[in-house]
Amino acid sequence: MKEKLQELLKNSYSPYSNYSVAAILVTKDNKEFSGVNVEDATTRAGTCAERNAIFNAITQGYKKNDFKEINIMSSSGKITYPCFVCRQMMVEMFSLDTKIKCYSTNGEYVEHTLKELCPYPFGSEDLL
Repeated sequence: MKEKLQELLKNSYSPYSNYSVAAILVTKDNKEFSGVNVEDATTRAGTCAERNAIFNAITQGYKKNDFKEINIMSSSGKITYPCFVCRQMMVEMFSLDTKIKCYSTNGEYVEHTLKELCPYPFGSEDLL
């Protein structure tokens, strides 16, 4: 997975932050969906790699809870964790036992479940 993420980092469009991020989402039937961060000059209209990968899978017909894991890497050289906007989207689309694998560019990684990254999730049941 490390090599795939490193190659995908090259597709990031991040001329303002120079912080490239790549994500590969794996479905329960082992199909992979890629995403990279895409920035714009306002810094508000772009999207993160993780949400980009999730949206690609949804576009192809996958549904909430169809996902097994997501793998994330940035160009920083450090282990990269998803931002809180992405974590909220993960709470919406993933089961709490979905694996979140956070990589550094040297291949080192940590693995968490969504529940570990979001111990107090806010979901649709909180709107009632």
